[in-house]
Amino acid sequence: MSSSRYVLGIDFGTLSGRAVLVRVSDGAEIASAVSEYSHGVIDERLPDSNVLLDVDWALQDPDDYLRILEQTIPAVLAQSGVTADEVIGLGIDFTACTMLPTKRDGTPLCRLPEWRANPHAWVKLWKHHAAQPEADRINDVAREMGESWLPRYGGKISSEWFFSKALQILDEAPDVYAAADRLIEAADWVVWQLTGVETRNACTAGYKAIWSKRDGFPSHAYFRALDPRFERVVDEKMSRVILPIGSRAGGLTPEMARRTGLKPGTPVAVANVDAHVAVPACTVTRPGSLVSIMGTSTCDMLLSDKEAMIEGMCGYTEDGIVPGYLGYEAGQSCVGDGFAWFVENGVTPRYVDEAKAQGVSVHQVLESYAARLKPGESGLLALDWWNGNRSILVDADLSAVMVGITLSTTVPEMYRAWLEATAFGRRVIIESFMRGGLQVNEIIACGGLPEKNKLLMQIYADVTGLPIKVSASAQSSALGSAMWGAVAAGAAAGGYDTIQEAAARMAHLKDEMFIPNLENKAIYDILYAEYVRLHDYFGRDEESTMKRLKRLKLQVA
Repeated sequence: MSSSRYVLGIDFGTLSGRAVLVRVSDGAEIASAVSEYSHGVIDERLPDSNVLLDVDWALQDPDDYLRILEQTIPAVLAQSGVTADEVIGLGIDFTACTMLPTKRDGTPLCRLPEWRANPHAWVKLWKHHAAQPEADRINDVAREMGESWLPRYGGKISSEWFFSKALQILDEAPDVYAAADRLIEAADWVVWQLTGVETRNACTAGYKAIWSKRDGFPSHAYFRALDPRFERVVDEKMSRVILPIGSRAGGLTPEMARRTGLKPGTPVAVANVDAHVAVPACTVTRPGSLVSIMGTSTCDMLLSDKEAMIEGMCGYTEDGIVPGYLGYEAGQSCVGDGFAWFVENGVTPRYVDEAKAQGVSVHQVLESYAARLKPGESGLLALDWWNGNRSILVDADLSAVMVGITLSTTVPEMYRAWLEATAFGRRVIIESFMRGGLQVNEIIACGGLPEKNKLLMQIYADVTGLPIKVSASAQSSALGSAMWGAVAAGAAAGGYDTIQEAAARMAHLKDEMFIPNLENKAIYDILYAEYVRLHDYFGRDEESTMKRLKRLKLQVA
C-alpha cells in the first residue's frame, strides 16, 4: 500500500453528481466520475404518475442522490487503484436551498406509497420558485415586526430559501406538513444516510434558513405571525443544534460502506453548499477576492471582517465560508442556463450546420463570431433575468428583456448581448458590495463557464474593470468538499486541522489572467449606465409590465 492519503469530494449539482478523489498532500485530482440523476429535474409531471406540476415547480427524487454515491465512488476507486484504507475522509456539497420532508428515521415522504403522488412530498430543488407568495409574506411580516435579521439578507428572503418552501408545504399541503417529522436540507439528508446521524450544517442554516451563530433562528412570535401552525417549525421539524463547517458529522455506516466500497467508520464532514466550498478551493481564505462560481447559475462569494448590510445580497454568515470571517453571498439565478436556452431556441440552422461541419458546439461557433464584434456595435442591450433576479432585486417574478432588435440584428449579436447582460448583472452585485464598504480587488472564477467560454471571461473583466483569475480545478466544488473532508479527518489521520492549511497545499490557480481592456471598458461604462436604467425601470416597480404579464399567464394557463 502506498503512503499517500486521499479524500473524496462529492458535488451534487442540478442535473448530476460528481465524485473526485484527491490526494491530500498536494490536491492532485486522481480520478473523477459523474453520473446523471435518473429523473433529472422534475418540472412537468411526477415520475410514474399523471400528476402535472404547476409553473415554477422544480423537484427531484432523493433516491437519485443515493445512486450517485453508489455509482461514482466505486468508479473512482476502480479508476485510481486506491484502496479503501487509503481514503481518510469525505465531504459533500449541494445546491441550496434544496429541501425535503421525511419521517423521523429519515425516510423521504415521496418514497412512501401514500404520499408519492403528492408533489409536496418530493425534494424541492433550489430553483423551485413556486413559493414566491410565501417569500413575500415572510418579508412583509418581517418588515412589519421590525425583525433585526432581515437586513442581514439584503432586505428580502428569496422564494428559493428554506422557510419559503416549508411555508408553501404548510399552505398548500397541510397533510404533508403534518406527516413530515423532519424538514431538512438535501445536503444534510445525504450526510444522514452516510453516517446514520442527523446533523444540520452552519452554512445552509445561515444562508438559507435565517439562522445566525449569535442569535439562532427567528423567534416563535415571528413564525406564529406567519401562521399559528408554523410557530414551532424549528423545534418540531428541524433542529437547533447546528454544527460548524469542517466538523466530523460521523463515520460511514457499514451499510453505506458496503454500497460505496469505502471503509466503515471513514470520517464524513458535515454537509456544505456547492458555491461556498469552492472558495477555499480557489485559494481564497482571506478578504479581497470575489469568488464567482459560474455555471447554470452564478454565485458570488466574498469574505470580510466587516459587518455590512448590502442591498439584495443572499445573506452573510459568521464562519459560513471560512472560519474567522463573515462570508457574504450574492448571485445570478440564470447564466449558463440562459445561454443554453438561446442556443436551443434562438439559433438559425446556419450556425447549427456550421457547428456540425466543424465538429464543435454551437456555443463555440457563436463565440467565434461574437468575438469579432466591438462593444456597443450591435446596438443591443439585455436584462439577464430568464429565471428571475437573485441579486440585488431578489425577485423570481422578473423575466428577461432584449432592447434594440432590428431586421438587421444577427444571431451572434444577440448571443454577445446575452453574455454582456450577465456581466452587467455581475457589476451591479460588485458595486452593491463596494457601496457597503466591502473590499473587491479581483475576481477568481471557477465552474464550467470559465473553462468553456474565454470571450465571456474577457467581457466580465472589461465590464467590471477587475482582473480575473481562474481556478486550476475544473471541479472546484468537489475539490472544496474533499478539502473539508481532509479537515474532518484531521492532521492526526493524515489530513489537516484547518481549512487554511488545506488550502495552502491543495488549492491552485491557473497561470492565465484576464486583464480589463480599458478602451472596451469606456464603452461598457456607457452601456452599463443604460443597463442600470432598464434594471431599475423593470425591476423596482412592483407593478411592472413583467409582473403583469406573468399574472396574466397564470390566469389563462
